[in-house]
Amino acid sequence: MDSILERIQKEMHHFTGTEKKIGTYILEHPEMVPTMTTKDLSEKTGVSESSVVRFCKTIGIASFKTFKLELVKNLTLTESHMTDFSILQQKDSPYDLFQKVTYGNKKAIESCVSSLDRRELEKAANVLENARKVVFFGVGGSVTAAVDACYKFTRLGCQSIFSQDYHYLISLIPYMNKMDVFVALSVSGRTKDVLELADFAKRKGAKVIAITNMEKSPLYKQADIRLCTPISEEDFRIGTTSSRMAQLNIIDALYLSVFQRKGEDILKYYNETRNEYLRLRR
Repeated sequence: MDSILERIQKEMHHFTGTEKKIGTYILEHPEMVPTMTTKDLSEKTGVSESSVVRFCKTIGIASFKTFKLELVKNLTLTESHMTDFSILQQKDSPYDLFQKVTYGNKKAIESCVSSLDRRELEKAANVLENARKVVFFGVGGSVTAAVDACYKFTRLGCQSIFSQDYHYLISLIPYMNKMDVFVALSVSGRTKDVLELADFAKRKGAKVIAITNMEKSPLYKQADIRLCTPISEEDFRIGTTSSRMAQLNIIDALYLSVFQRKGEDILKYYNETRNEYLRLRR
């Protein structure tokens, strides 16, 4: 199936004059469009906002928001070859790879702007601010983000828990209730251990927050709150790189949101921590 950019390129000769203006701008500046509104794009191309919406429908996409999500998917998958096995056929220097990794990570983080629903982010910040206990769980490449989240939310005074031990968490989840939150991290949204623990926590009344890709995966459907990352890598890959950066980016946003809501009262605890760090330095 053609990508959205390939589709625009192929249909260009069928477009009206107005549609050609929009299509040409998108082909020349695809990386800028995901962060735009219909008003932004209309101003850049000199057409009306309604023309932008009609353009999306002309190429078979129901809305501008859906168009942006498809474009994000297109752009991020273009960079995914950095971590697939085709890299063995390339002759890159370490510095070439450093540049590619940097660009891929940057692209994944920027693409979060379009893949993430701001209302879902607001909901997540609300439940985390008031949570009695938060359990973070991920496997494979998602472990890094889960550990980082647990550390950060511990600093906020929250009872934060992370463990890679599936059976340990099974023994802990029965004590969870509606005051608690289970944060499930999975790039694919199909990892069995993550799905089963999230389902168990939900049955106990805990809120389930999913940090997963923007495809409609089982975890996406199961969660109460969905924080979507862009699709930046294939499932079968050398290792997790840009997808991990997207997860960490969302964790940082949640951490700062809750920190801000806690207010200045929390500063005394941060100062105590800082003083102990200084005292224990060798």
